[in-house]
Amino acid sequence: MQQDRSENRRREPDLGLDVLTAGLNARLADADARLVRDYPGSSGARQPVHTVYVPADRVRAGLVREWGEAALRSLDEYAPDAAALAAATGVDEDAVAGVLPRLRDKLVREPVEDLRVDLEDGYGDRGDAQEDSDTVAAARALCSDMEAGQAPPVLGVRMKGMEAAGRARGARSLALFLHTLLEERGGLPDGLALTLPKITSVEQVEAMVWLTEELERRLELPEGRLRFELQIETPQSVLLPDGTVAVARMIGAGQGRVSALHYGTYDYSAACGITAAYQSMAHPVADHAKAVMQVAAAGTGVWLSDGSTNVLPVGSAEEVRAAWRLHASLVRRSLERGFYQGWDLHPHQLPTRYLATYAFYREAFAPAAARLRAYLGAVAGGVLDEPATAQALAAALVSGVRCGALDEAEVADAAGTDTRTLVGLASRRVGQEQ
Repeated sequence: MQQDRSENRRREPDLGLDVLTAGLNARLADADARLVRDYPGSSGARQPVHTVYVPADRVRAGLVREWGEAALRSLDEYAPDAAALAAATGVDEDAVAGVLPRLRDKLVREPVEDLRVDLEDGYGDRGDAQEDSDTVAAARALCSDMEAGQAPPVLGVRMKGMEAAGRARGARSLALFLHTLLEERGGLPDGLALTLPKITSVEQVEAMVWLTEELERRLELPEGRLRFELQIETPQSVLLPDGTVAVARMIGAGQGRVSALHYGTYDYSAACGITAAYQSMAHPVADHAKAVMQVAAAGTGVWLSDGSTNVLPVGSAEEVRAAWRLHASLVRRSLERGFYQGWDLHPHQLPTRYLATYAFYREAFAPAAARLRAYLGAVAGGVLDEPATAQALAAALVSGVRCGALDEAEVADAAGTDTRTLVGLASRRVGQEQ
């Protein structure tokens, strides 16, 4: 009898957990759906390490190859060996020696990862006839390079924005650019990128959605084929008048078409009242804007890109090396802060772009691979990583492989798994079951 009473006391009480769970599911169904819709996570696609902006009238067939050749000549002239390049850039000499062969190979094989035909600030107002002609010629030059296998993985156009003075011209140039690509090649390249600048309202993003929908219909493209980047270069694209975060609203207003957020260093700094001498990617106003962008984009699958430095490696040897040192330090700073892409404006910036990027990923490689190996259970490790941290570690290794800083074989050997598994881990939504 005593035993029966003990068993009854140990028996789990009937609290109606099935009913409670059903109630919770019903209450949270809409929130669950919003989470899946608004925070899909990374697509797993390759993000370029930079975007090169070239005015439309200077875009010609063979341009990417010419940039690579010019970058190599600058290395030969101003830093012919690892010691000289380390002294010129401030990067550790051992790190330079370890990546220099990769860097030179990159400048031959794939000197530009993302090319944007610029019809905005770098081009200006040339009149309708000239812009029509330059837009078509630039699109044809890109098609020629695609046919020759010399085009970068990502390419596209920065149109004029949705401000009243430029919106008709921007829409016309975008339509001409797309029509020319279709006419010349019969389809759009996989790595097509469209950039919307000078955004001052959520409604302008909504208008860009409408424009892309209309162009898809008129050009007989699949629905959703045209996505676009938002250039965050005005205070109105960071905060709305009521203090809410504009850029988060803009991502939502894009209805899944927003692919990236690009910070515009000089327009934004000037709009915030920073005098020209102090406008920089490293200024506090830039860091604030980029931090807001970073939080708004987290988990959405929208890429982040830092801006540019207008201090170009040209002139005397001393001026080239000073500009290289600045550029290398800014690229490294961006990478450390989670901005894995930036802008380059001159061929001589390519050596320091890849030097700083490769050194960053080579430095991250061994500890990231060891921690992932422990996380995946291949070995015991001294750090207990969360799933979100493992995702970031995998993303770093995948990005290093894709840009050429790391080799697939060495990553697979060190991490104890193949690149395909790492891509899957890097693309998994934070919070998804592991």
